[in-house]
Amino acid sequence: MRGAARVWALLGAHLQPTLTYWSVFFSFGLCLAFLGPTLLDLRCQTRSSLPQLTWVFFSQQSCLLLGSCLGGLLKRTLAQSLIALFASSLAISVVFAIIPLCHNVVLLAVVMAVAGLAMGCIDTIANMQLVKIYQKDSAVFLQALHFFVGFGALLSPLIADPFLSESNCIQSNATLNATSNLPHIRKSLVPHHPGNFSHYDLPMDGVAVTRVSYAFWIMALINLPVPIAVFFLLYKERLVPCLKSSSPPLLSADELAMETRPAARDALSAGSRAAQPDGGHNDLFSCCQSKNFRGASYSYFAVHITGALVLFMTDGITGEYSGFIYSYAVEEPLSVGHKTAGYLPSLFWGFITLGRLISILVSYRMKPTTMVFINVVGVLVTFLLLLIFSHSVPFLFVGTACLGLFLSSTFPSMLAYTEDILQYKGCATTVLVTGAGIGEMTLQLLVGSMIHEQGSYSFLVCGMIFGGLAFTFYAFLLFFHRMHPKPSSDADASPDKPTVTDDSGLYQQ
Repeated sequence: MRGAARVWALLGAHLQPTLTYWSVFFSFGLCLAFLGPTLLDLRCQTRSSLPQLTWVFFSQQSCLLLGSCLGGLLKRTLAQSLIALFASSLAISVVFAIIPLCHNVVLLAVVMAVAGLAMGCIDTIANMQLVKIYQKDSAVFLQALHFFVGFGALLSPLIADPFLSESNCIQSNATLNATSNLPHIRKSLVPHHPGNFSHYDLPMDGVAVTRVSYAFWIMALINLPVPIAVFFLLYKERLVPCLKSSSPPLLSADELAMETRPAARDALSAGSRAAQPDGGHNDLFSCCQSKNFRGASYSYFAVHITGALVLFMTDGITGEYSGFIYSYAVEEPLSVGHKTAGYLPSLFWGFITLGRLISILVSYRMKPTTMVFINVVGVLVTFLLLLIFSHSVPFLFVGTACLGLFLSSTFPSMLAYTEDILQYKGCATTVLVTGAGIGEMTLQLLVGSMIHEQGSYSFLVCGMIFGGLAFTFYAFLLFFHRMHPKPSSDADASPDKPTVTDDSGLYQQ
């Protein structure tokens, strides 16, 4: 109960910034999942082929990685971070609003590249700011943050669904022949892997009839309160030029802890409120400077690398499983019906969102290191059972749900654990976000190529290998954690025990 009371006290002290970062991550999720379901209607709008449209996926994902690195550059002060989040969340609403006006595939790819940059900035900055505010208590709040991205990713396809074309949206003599294939093609589309759809008759000439524009305008309006919320946080923190706020600045996690100790309150007011440069959480480029390596132990580098490799594998599994589970299910030996198989990606993402909601409660009592261990072992065991029962359709649904649950909390738990090991002085957030993004792109390409060359069974074999590698890298991370030197001030503190940290993690302006 004491831990829960502390969490609620921290949330009360930082309610506005926390809700703002959660809402910004909702924008991230909203922009994450809309492209796949709407791609065929966008093909009609741009009068392009499916292989051409897969470059729209690529432009979004590649710029998402670039935006993750850019977010590391823009988070050095609170002002830079909030301005970047305001611009990014506003850009997402603008992107939704102008997508219906893009009648050329190149223009659409450029617009989605802008969305990718905005998503990357949000991904890095929101994670990093929550870690800065809550530090050793950040696990619960990170779990909630990643619940909101799952909620946004679930909501955007539901918004788009009533406006998707049920027949080919380019009306021509070939329309009737293409109509029966349309649901199957839509569910078979995979980001970064165009596949071979040349045997489907999708006419390019004719009158384009689509209502998908309404879905994008609805999402633009739903997202509009998010940049407004960021602006109000800028105003409250007195960071808007020419505007002043009468509200006092938000307390930091240290200040909140100090406020509960009367003997330390005077010392806090004397020194800890002074603005200091942030000594940790460097961006990816700053991390690579030689001056940051001076005096660092080998375990410092090893923790960054192994943590990033774990997320490279687990986020890669998330991307490749959600992308190819439909294609795997409709092929032999399962030969699941197209309509039934279409529920599998939704089931997977639904249980990821449910798992993140459950993890908010579980993280009250369970250490991040324990949660990550359960996750990676669960992923490995689930893939093993999917291979053993590879001819069972019911178990495919059960395994998909279990896999979503085990993968759901891996990223926030790993981020909290790794930052804790490094005492919030390293580059863990930027490195982990970048590693996860690279893994999501790379493993989808690899698995797509393997399925094309070796058959659908390689889908589960690849998942099993990736799960085994994730467990191996996590074992190495545990080893390097034991080898990593602890600061003398924290000699009696365990890495997962909530403690008050130094001033380097203050909520700086």
